[in-house]
Amino acid sequence: MDSQANKIELNLNADVNVSVKGHIAPIEYTQYNFHQEWDELANLKVAETEKRHPTPTFKAFLPSEPVSVGDCWKIQDTVLELISQLNTNPNLKMHINNGDSLGLWACLRAYNDNFADITFRIHAEFRLEKGWFTPAQFAGNLIINRITENVMYFHMHVPQGTLNFDVNWDDVGTDIGYCPQIELNAGTKPSHVEYTESISQEDVERALILRFYNAMQINWVSLEEALEKAPIEQKPIHAVSIDGPLTDEAC
Repeated sequence: MDSQANKIELNLNADVNVSVKGHIAPIEYTQYNFHQEWDELANLKVAETEKRHPTPTFKAFLPSEPVSVGDCWKIQDTVLELISQLNTNPNLKMHINNGDSLGLWACLRAYNDNFADITFRIHAEFRLEKGWFTPAQFAGNLIINRITENVMYFHMHVPQGTLNFDVNWDDVGTDIGYCPQIELNAGTKPSHVEYTESISQEDVERALILRFYNAMQINWVSLEEALEKAPIEQKPIHAVSIDGPLTDEAC
C-alpha cells in the first residue's frame, strides 16, 4: 500500500460554487444552566444558514502530494473560511490547551477511478462576546469526483454524545453541555460505491485520533479485563480514574 503505484493525486479545479448549508440547534443541556442564564449561549445560532463557496475553498482538505489509503495529512488553515459560516470568530489555536489536541487532520479512506473519500477531524472553537465555545471536535467527510474535480459531498459536524462541548463564560466560570446539531453540509453522498481500495470507518477514525492524543497509543482495557490478564501475564495493574473523555475536548 505504500508503493508509488498505490498513491493517487487529489485535485479540485472545477470552476463552480458549492452551496453549503449550516445548522446550529438550540442547546439542550448544560451542567450549571449556562444555556439558560447566559444570553449568548441561549441564543447561539449559525452565522449563515446557506452560503456559496467556490470549489477551491475545499482545497484546504487536500494533500500537497500523492497519498495512499490510510495516509494522513494536515489540513490547511484556510478551512476557516468554511468554519466561519457557523460562527464569525473561529479559533484554531484553542485559547486553553493543556495537552496535545491541537490540529486539523485528514485521511484518505477510500478511492476508485471516479471518487475519493476523505475523512477529517478538526479541533477549533468560537470566541463569543463574553467567553468561549469549544466543541468536542469537528468530524467530517469530503467526497470528490476525480474526473470532474469537484465536490460531490461535504459534511462537517460536532458528533453527538452525552456531552459534546465546553464553554467558558468570562468572569463567571466553565460549564459543559450538549447541543444536538452543529454542522455544515453540501451535496449528496454517493451510494453503493465499490472502491478499488478502502479501510473501515473505524480504522480511519483510529488513524486520525492518534494524530491528536498520545494517550490513545496505550492499549486501554477495562478493569475486569485487566484483573483477568494480570495474573496470566504476570504484570501489575495501572488503574486510571478520570471524570471526562480522553478522546475529545468535551471535558
